Amino acid sequence: MRKTLIGACAALLAVLAVAGCGGSSGTTATDTWASGVCTAITTWQNQLKSIETSVKSGNVTKDSINNAVSQAQSATEQLGKSLKKLGKPDTQAGQQAKTDVQNLSDDLSKGVKTIQDAVSNASGAAGVLSAVSTAAGTLSTMVTQVTTTMTDLQQLDATGELEKAFKNSAACKPLLGS
Repeated sequence: MRKTLIGACAALLAVLAVAGCGGSSGTTATDTWASGVCTAITTWQNQLKSIETSVKSGNVTKDSINNAVSQAQSATEQLGKSLKKLGKPDTQAGQQAKTDVQNLSDDLSKGVKTIQDAVSNASGAAGVLSAVSTAAGTLSTMVTQVTTTMTDLQQLDATGELEKAFKNSAACKPLLGS
């Protein structure tokens, strides 16, 4: 059970690490928006890494899993707030980018809620294993949602403004490790 949860968290973090952007810093409003998106996702990713570390360092119990889920929910709520504050980028596809980012935030919140419900309703060893399985599947879906959204954002406008902004943002470098 513990290895499955840790593996699921590790898979989420690995995909998040390559889901984003890279390049040098930029100065346009669109660069600032892209930087804000990457900063919010990087902060969320770091919070999930911290949660993973705390789960790995102790005995995995229903209470420890509940605590980890609660922390993930809080981190995801903060991600949503941070993304919402960004508004829309100053591009032709700005409104669509804003909508895509808000949809990602909503989807991630739903994912955390699914995990929270599975853990809350778990009883006995079989129930906890089932909850861990649900968590792993949901985390995999969340990873796909982040990856898809980042790809979609970079391809939204025909002139490539958003793609360039992500590539030019220094804040996006940690997501690619470059």
